Amino acid sequence: MVYPDNFEEKIGFQRIRRWLTDLCLSSLGSRKVDEMKFFTSFDVIDTLTGQTAEMRHICLMEPNFPAQDYFDVTQMFRDIAIPGTFPNVEDVFALKKSLETIRNMISFFRGKGEKYPLLCKLSDITDSASLYGFFPDVLKAIGRMLDHQGRIRDNASPELADIRRSISEKQATVSRTMQRIIRQAQADGLVDEGVTPTIRDGRTVIPVNSSFKRKINGIVHDESTTGRTSYIEPAELVVINNAIRELFFAEQREIVRILTAFADLLRPHLDELHSAFDLLGSIDFIRAKALLALKMNAVKPIFSPQQPFEWRRAVHPVMFLNFKSENRELVPLDIRLTSKERILLISGPNAGGKSVCLKAVGLIQYMFQCGLLAPMSENSEMGIFKTICIDIGDEQSIDNDLSTYSSHLTNMKQFVRLAGSQTLALIDEFGSGTEPVIGGAIAESILASINAKGVWGVITTHYGNLKHYASSADGVANGAMLYDSNKMQPLFRLETGKPGSSFAFEIARKIGLPEEILTEATEKAGHQHIDFEKRLHDIERDKRYWERKRDDVRRHEKRLNDISSRQLTELEKIEKERKAIIGNARREAKQILADTNRIIENTIRAIKESQAEKTITKEARKELETFKEQAFQITSNEEEMILRKIAQLKEREKKRAERQMSSKISDQTSNDIRRNRPEEKPADAVIRIGDTVRLDGQEPAGEVMEINGIHITVAFGNLLSTISSDRLVKIPKNEYKKQHTRNTPTIQVYNVGERRLRFKQHIDVRGMRTEEAIPKVEELVDEAAMLNIGEVRILHGKGNGILRQMIREYLRTSPLVEEYEDENIQQGGTGITVVKIK
Repeated sequence: MVYPDNFEEKIGFQRIRRWLTDLCLSSLGSRKVDEMKFFTSFDVIDTLTGQTAEMRHICLMEPNFPAQDYFDVTQMFRDIAIPGTFPNVEDVFALKKSLETIRNMISFFRGKGEKYPLLCKLSDITDSASLYGFFPDVLKAIGRMLDHQGRIRDNASPELADIRRSISEKQATVSRTMQRIIRQAQADGLVDEGVTPTIRDGRTVIPVNSSFKRKINGIVHDESTTGRTSYIEPAELVVINNAIRELFFAEQREIVRILTAFADLLRPHLDELHSAFDLLGSIDFIRAKALLALKMNAVKPIFSPQQPFEWRRAVHPVMFLNFKSENRELVPLDIRLTSKERILLISGPNAGGKSVCLKAVGLIQYMFQCGLLAPMSENSEMGIFKTICIDIGDEQSIDNDLSTYSSHLTNMKQFVRLAGSQTLALIDEFGSGTEPVIGGAIAESILASINAKGVWGVITTHYGNLKHYASSADGVANGAMLYDSNKMQPLFRLETGKPGSSFAFEIARKIGLPEEILTEATEKAGHQHIDFEKRLHDIERDKRYWERKRDDVRRHEKRLNDISSRQLTELEKIEKERKAIIGNARREAKQILADTNRIIENTIRAIKESQAEKTITKEARKELETFKEQAFQITSNEEEMILRKIAQLKEREKKRAERQMSSKISDQTSNDIRRNRPEEKPADAVIRIGDTVRLDGQEPAGEVMEINGIHITVAFGNLLSTISSDRLVKIPKNEYKKQHTRNTPTIQVYNVGERRLRFKQHIDVRGMRTEEAIPKVEELVDEAAMLNIGEVRILHGKGNGILRQMIREYLRTSPLVEEYEDENIQQGGTGITVVKIK
């Protein structure tokens, strides 16, 4: 249940209902909006939100889904339930259009059970042949009875064909006779030139100057307002007009007979028809929910039958759409409640966003349990609650003798009664409305009571004793709406883990309240309370200081790591090049020494041949060997020196890594205000638009389409997903291409549904020149063909008929036009051209 009875009014859900009603195509869907209610069954909520999520995908990716001709003719079914009754022609034509939409809808879902399982189950595709098997017979019967403009066909029955043929013949006789009488009257000077017959009370008459009305034999049926013109039916046409009048009566009787026979055909199938139109209303309602979800970027988060509560980048739906219309950005909220910290106590300055945060929690949770999608990130987690209670605003009442505080206490009594492990409590300005010390004490006792019962909730307050209680009690956590004390403006960001300050004195100084008043207020409030607020400021200031220091240290360490890595890489590169140079030098030295040996041997041989002394030869050999050993010793010494340098550099890297590890461990355990933050990625791992990525631990790869802070929109084939950046791993382009050579789906985000909603099936070109009108007509025909719109209307007026003629010459040559004709005489006749699109 929800408490109080005006819960929807308090959280602003009535605005959501109005938006959904506006998005429905018919009263069938609007009634579903009125019937929408709060559910507590996990299976029901999972089904309803799943249907909306499937329809959201259809609205994005399926331009062929039938989204027009949703007519409500259920009143006609109730009217014809009694034998002998009959429907009107307009309702029959609407029935035809709606049945065609239902048939197209069934055809759309056929064979898509794996893709849209919940919507297919809703439309009973497996039983459609038996459930809707009579549709073709009904459509054929309507097709024989009505033309494509919804008028009774001349050949709807043989009797009707004879009657209308007789009417046409007699009307032709009346026309000929009337023209003859008018010519004679003009010749006699009784009727002005250019006068044409007109109709009065269903009779064909001649407008005649009242001074000559006695000179024409006939019946006066009417006079103009001024009395100057009389409308006379010539005597020789009275009998024929009477006959035509009787034929018109006979025509109406035959039409009633045809419609009565059609009602007899429908009557055995009224239950099936009600079911079919209930399906049409359900699809209309689900489509409206999906369109609203697209407007507010809502999704189906991870849903559990328990009470997990971890919302990421959640936004207040109403404020989001209002800000969006004004091109302003709304700060999203990250809210996390756990079994150990079920209640979040939010404090902070006035106008800092506390009440908005509380209302957002109530509205989003209520929306989701009504079957709507939630405006937050897809990786958020959402649970289910059996009861939601809210205390916000002023409920004082003269009738009920309730003051502001007594109304709050009445609500608290109900909160304590309804409290349980599946209750979500939302309390704004807890304890306010009475003497602060007493109000704070009562509020603390109530908070302890509902906390002991396992309640989940969000509570806003300014009371210091409640902040102290939250910091020490199990199940309750402090939270603060951040405030920039330098610029003296709220940041509208929620931070959990610490209480917030009201910044009352700072705001008073900003407004310009005299300093002597503030000094006296400080004395009255007591230095202990002021010191508590000051300590909160100091903690916040120190936290920001040490966070900046930690970020600076991490940046410097990262820069040193990058420099060290580059140096190590360069040294390894130099080592490879050195080894290559030494190798080449050794080969060249060996070649030189070999050549030298040959020269020496030749020299020795020559010496021997010349009878030289052997001592000289030995000394020459000894010098040569000494030279060779020195050459190899030099290269060996250089190599050892470089290897020692590399070893020293690696040892320094190892020690630096050990220091970083010990520093990281101490950071995690030293202080509550030092929180772990995701480490910055190397430059080559930073994800940008156009990069290829995959989910960590999974194989499918996708392409980055949009980046919004830590949330990244990735195209995985036909699916667009918004994912946190810490779950994505950047991969090379060639790996992405290999996957797509095996399976290359294309993603087409073409919002045809939205264009179809904006499309108008008529155009007004009256008063335009031909060169202005033809391009507009051409544009209308092209877009209708592209959006699969079957029929459009062109309002060009009558005038001299030149514009009408030129437009029809264009339509005659257009390959997209199947046929065109004048509009019904009651709806504009020759002044409007109805165009049927192929």
